[in-house]
Amino acid sequence: MKIAIASDHGGFELKEKLINHYGTLNIKLDDLGTYNTDSVDYPDFGAKMAKHILAQKADFGILICGTGIGISIAANRFKGIRAALLYDDFAAEMAKKHNNANIIAFGGRTMAFDDVVRRIDIFMNTSFEAGRHQKRIEKLDME
Repeated sequence: MKIAIASDHGGFELKEKLINHYGTLNIKLDDLGTYNTDSVDYPDFGAKMAKHILAQKADFGILICGTGIGISIAANRFKGIRAALLYDDFAAEMAKKHNNANIIAFGGRTMAFDDVVRRIDIFMNTSFEAGRHQKRIEKLDME
């Protein structure tokens, strides 16, 4: 499974912790930046991730900003992207099961590391149900 990760400055520390954590499990996260805590604009990294996913360079992406809200909004502006803010465990399950999210988002300033890891793991270990949910997803990309 190929996973990409990106953040703005507000999510940098959490991004680095996730890269290190999953690295110890031999799961490599493709780091799309930012690479330090200097102030950057979250829309740039939301767009970079969206383009990466749409080019099928990763199976899914992880985005992080201060709250996870702005960066998920930025990614969702791209047709074909379904970025979900995983604010609790049930949302982590449903984002995959019913919405087949291709990007998951977190708040570096609002979420605890252990909660984020648990939600990523829930997301990765859940399957998309398809069926009635597939037609709903297809409606998202109608013009």
